[in-house]
Amino acid sequence: MTASPFKPQSALERLMLPLDVPTVEDARALVKATEGVVGIYKIGMELQFAGGLELARQLASEGHKIFLDVKLHDIDNTIYSAVKNVAKMGVRFMTLHAYPKTMRAAVKALQDDGVTGLCLLGVTVLTSMDDQDLHEAGYRGRVAELVSVRAADARRAGMGGIVCSPQEAASMRPVLGDGLVMVTPGIRPAGSDAGDQKRIMTPGDAIRAGSDYLVIGRPISRAADPRAAASAIVEEIEEALAEA
Repeated sequence: MTASPFKPQSALERLMLPLDVPTVEDARALVKATEGVVGIYKIGMELQFAGGLELARQLASEGHKIFLDVKLHDIDNTIYSAVKNVAKMGVRFMTLHAYPKTMRAAVKALQDDGVTGLCLLGVTVLTSMDDQDLHEAGYRGRVAELVSVRAADARRAGMGGIVCSPQEAASMRPVLGDGLVMVTPGIRPAGSDAGDQKRIMTPGDAIRAGSDYLVIGRPISRAADPRAAASAIVEEIEEALAEA
């Protein structure tokens, strides 16, 4: 399999900052505070329901790389049509839950329109979940096993990458090959509060484990100086890459 066209080209590009704030104005302020030290801005559900979709279009048109974290999962026709519309927004990444039919419908939507600049990411298992949470949801087995199954499904479907915790990153690279990227939430700098994340790792350790992109929110957005916090993380990423 050929190398992914969505592989990051620098340490800075590897840092994804979620704009998990209540309003578009707050999001704009966070972008302004971190512009130049963050590679990609992620717009998730909280902001999507407060004008975030239009903000995604605007930021993309201004030259920012945008990760639209919509986590789609629906019938094939709905996924197909939705992905076609997302592709028109100019965003760089978008997420779907990693169910085979969902992923195949999304990939077909891009293929039919000849879209090559949008990376489809399959969400394997949320980083707020552990083995017990899976069992309560009716799944058998362990988190790592389900992540591996869904990563293989993503590769077969022709997806651009997956979302998994950094704890699974090292074992997922052989499953994915070089053709898919790994995006890892659950990243916490040393000494940071884990919050609602259960499967976590430091930025440097995540890079050494094989993560391509790191999603790091509260340690930056809630820092006294978000710009300095982001810069320190990029430096840690650079150091880890130099060790590779």
